[in-house]
Amino acid sequence: MDLEARAHSEHPQELRLWLRMLTCTQQVERQIRARLRTQFATTLPRFDLMAQLERVPAGLKMRELSARLMVTGGNVTGITDQLVAEGLVERVDVEGDRRAYRVRLTARGRAQFRAMAQQHEQWIVEAFAGLGARDIATLHKLLGKVKQHTQHNFLETE
Repeated sequence: MDLEARAHSEHPQELRLWLRMLTCTQQVERQIRARLRTQFATTLPRFDLMAQLERVPAGLKMRELSARLMVTGGNVTGITDQLVAEGLVERVDVEGDRRAYRVRLTARGRAQFRAMAQQHEQWIVEAFAGLGARDIATLHKLLGKVKQHTQHNFLETE
């Protein structure tokens, strides 16, 4: 049973919408995870870490990676260790800081990530294939309103 199935008609429409959004997100994510595992023998967290490194060719410090991925340093260290062992990322000393290092993609890691990213993009396009261009634009705009409202309200409550 998915999250949406737990809602009943007496629940507020907003709650039912929230549960539908969560259900859709989980379904797409489940498909992406399975396809990454099947086609690339990798995981979504590894893909996400490589995506962050692809955006910053000079590399990122471990704490920067943790912040961008919103996970603990231990999670990042474990994934990084695996990717280093496979030759997909490397650790590079940070000039002026003997205790720190940056993690960056190797040439092999960049090539592998490019292949995964192209396929990932296609999977996302497929996930939304049931919607027309106008529907996608409308949904994007509406979710932008939700994002703006929640960001504004969150800042007021801090």
